[in-house]
Amino acid sequence: MNTYRIGIIGFGFIGKVHAYGYRNLPLFYDPVPLEARITHVVTSRPETAEKARRVLDASSAATDYRAVTENPAIDIVHICTPNSAHKAALLSAIRQQKHIFCDKPLVASGEEADQVEAGLAGYRGIAQMTFHNRFFPAMIHARQLVEQEALGQVLQFRAAYLQSGSADPAAPLRWKLTAAGGGGAIADIGSHVLDAIDWLIGPFESFQAATQIAFPERPLPGGANAKGKVDAEDCVLAIARLKSGGVGILEASKIATGTEDELRLEIHGTRGALRFNLMDPHHLEFYDARAAYPPAGSRGWTRIDTGQRYDPPATSFPSPKAATGWLRGHVACLANFLRAVARGRPAEPDLRQGIRVQRWMEALRRSARDGRRIEV
Repeated sequence: MNTYRIGIIGFGFIGKVHAYGYRNLPLFYDPVPLEARITHVVTSRPETAEKARRVLDASSAATDYRAVTENPAIDIVHICTPNSAHKAALLSAIRQQKHIFCDKPLVASGEEADQVEAGLAGYRGIAQMTFHNRFFPAMIHARQLVEQEALGQVLQFRAAYLQSGSADPAAPLRWKLTAAGGGGAIADIGSHVLDAIDWLIGPFESFQAATQIAFPERPLPGGANAKGKVDAEDCVLAIARLKSGGVGILEASKIATGTEDELRLEIHGTRGALRFNLMDPHHLEFYDARAAYPPAGSRGWTRIDTGQRYDPPATSFPSPKAATGWLRGHVACLANFLRAVARGRPAEPDLRQGIRVQRWMEALRRSARDGRRIEV
């Protein structure tokens, strides 16, 4: 088996998550989809690049993304930078026909998404977005139930991704709170909500949205009393309609005090309903509306132990009944991509799904700005 050489661009939080996937893949998959080794890492400063090289035991550290994207020795490019830096690295990797694993969202704006779409003409590599929430067993089982028509016609849904990191007005101004960095709740966590609902019951037809910036100014990192302007939304709420006719509420918030990392999904149909909460990824809840009520039947919500029950070649490590961690979804997401590369087939969710999600994000922003319903 050939060993694929990996180059990671960006080694902050999400870069470490991607590296974790490679390091631990042999524990979770036997055989692994393909043999791979991280050989190159790029960060914005020489000292952080060298530190990352040592941590990864890589052979090369650099500060220019082209040291990875234009390097003939690299087979797979991981894009893990702030959103505003995605486009240049993406287009370069696409031109060089590299395989690409890109963190969400695809880029920082709809305009940039258009440029990436144009760049995909003639692209022969295999690329995937890291919409990792698709890859929990509970979510995979939810998709199976939808495909089996266990829900019937979708009537209504609720989807919210709730965090509280920006609820404190003293929280410093970082790139995720700036438009220039491609930040905001819509991009950071709203992209996950959009992809999850689309994958399960989409596509969307229209949005009517409202956004909020809770604190227009925040302390600058390291500054004594200096403050900077916040120009990316802390939360978004939207009424969304599906092309199938179902209607629902979408929400993404970084100011939901009392929450940690709560992706909540509820889907109601003519035959049944589903519930999922990322804070309890071990379980999927299903309601069968066709079952009889007591005393003859047992109609009610069923809590399904999906746990870490993946199909082979996933191993049983640490145990199918062990609590499922957030990182496990990322490992499964990476394994899905590497299987596609090994088999020479398209990966899903691909870059075109990243483009679709980007355009829906832009529609949410436009709807909030203009105060009107936007058809997509």
